[in-house]
Amino acid sequence: MSPPPILSGTKGACPRCGAPTLFRSFTGFAERCSACALDFTRFNVGDGPVVFLTLGIGALVTALALWVEFTFQPGLLIHALLWVPITTVLVVLSLRVSKGLLLALEYRNRAGEGRVRE
Repeated sequence: MSPPPILSGTKGACPRCGAPTLFRSFTGFAERCSACALDFTRFNVGDGPVVFLTLGIGALVTALALWVEFTFQPGLLIHALLWVPITTVLVVLSLRVSKGLLLALEYRNRAGEGRVRE
């Protein structure tokens, strides 16, 4: 039985065997699982996680920045020093989880490229 998809993101677990072999670097996938030889290159995660994380975290950070502005009224430099690193860290840290989760869901649902039946 394959592990839950969330483990692929949080622990970098292979969606087939559960071994922690999904990532070769912090957000870069390995080519294959060294435990069960599942080929990770056949999955197309693409830019989906990046887009949704950037939009979601961007909306959250914008709301927080507006709240800080109207509550404390700091200068523009303070905003730049505060929100640029927070946004970067949130996107990069959540990128690994979302990429692993999406790959595991593609594996579980046998997702593939769409074809038109003729």
